[in-house]
Amino acid sequence: MESKSMSIYALWNNKGGVGKSYLSFQVASEYARTHPQQKVLVVDLCPQANSSSMLLGGMERGEDAIEALSANRPAQTISGYVAERIVSPYMTPHSGANFLTQVSQHNHFVSDNLYLVCGDEELEMQSSQVRLACTAGPADAWRIVHTWISDLIEDVRRSWGQERITVFIDCNPSFTIYTEMAMSAADRLIIPFSADGSSKRAVKSVLSLVYGIQRRPGQVQSEFYRNSMQYRMSLPLIYSYVGNRLTQMNNSSASAFRNVVNEIFDEVFSVWQNQPQLFCPHPSGTPAPTSKRGFKQMFEEQINDANTASVVSGAMGIPINRLTAGQKSFAGRSVMVNQSQLDKQQPNIAGFVQEIE
Repeated sequence: MESKSMSIYALWNNKGGVGKSYLSFQVASEYARTHPQQKVLVVDLCPQANSSSMLLGGMERGEDAIEALSANRPAQTISGYVAERIVSPYMTPHSGANFLTQVSQHNHFVSDNLYLVCGDEELEMQSSQVRLACTAGPADAWRIVHTWISDLIEDVRRSWGQERITVFIDCNPSFTIYTEMAMSAADRLIIPFSADGSSKRAVKSVLSLVYGIQRRPGQVQSEFYRNSMQYRMSLPLIYSYVGNRLTQMNNSSASAFRNVVNEIFDEVFSVWQNQPQLFCPHPSGTPAPTSKRGFKQMFEEQINDANTASVVSGAMGIPINRLTAGQKSFAGRSVMVNQSQLDKQQPNIAGFVQEIE
């Protein structure tokens, strides 16, 4: 990691459908809204570009904006940056700021201080060339390629002339080369999960792939972990694990969800007990927790499902804390957002963002 004057958060879980992109959209938007004097950057490393779509105005305007940015030559997206790096993989062109988009130019519901390096489906097509660059060059080619996103972020910071910026990286669910690059760039990891059985396996997979934590004797550690250790590259510290859009239903459903959340807590807490150095106590200067309760208070977050309001927020590109109750129209239909739905999630997002430094 090059600059400790930045806080770089990767949001990742090795499973789709946990609301990772939705959470990236909400957290980045709320952070920018509540920190108006600070520039905030989102890097969308997911080929689906869902967080970019939401940030840029939702399912209609956001998709149009992505198409327009992708049609530029070079593309004003993450793929445009990757294409430039592929040409000369081992020498940084210091051009990362060329691929920035000020989000409010496309979506007036988002603060002027929020910027995006837009996602792009072309990432999928480029991945084999990026992988080849990891092995085809100098002895430390793998290390250099895995710093491309760090280089991009540093380019942006310098172009802004700011000592400190806050960055959120939305990752591909799969542990692709781009997810590896995000892990190499980030200094803090937020792990969203949903309350189902496969989420527990996915959280275990995150701990194994990134930190080499073996779930059974003799388990092979990931190439990413082994190479990160070989090149003495820093790994992101676990900042929080977030039960995202947890459904509040009948008592039996809520009980089942609580059981999954408790199982994931036990999994992450056992890692804390054995390797507390993998975690980032916060806020800065706060003593590390000494009890199960203290650990849960510091590292566990829960975001309730706002039901229809959640859908409308993402589809219209209106951050949940700027969404109001009433009739909303999008995609040719009209739906009602109730205040009771907003009350379920707005305080969760606000409270979680207050925990982010």
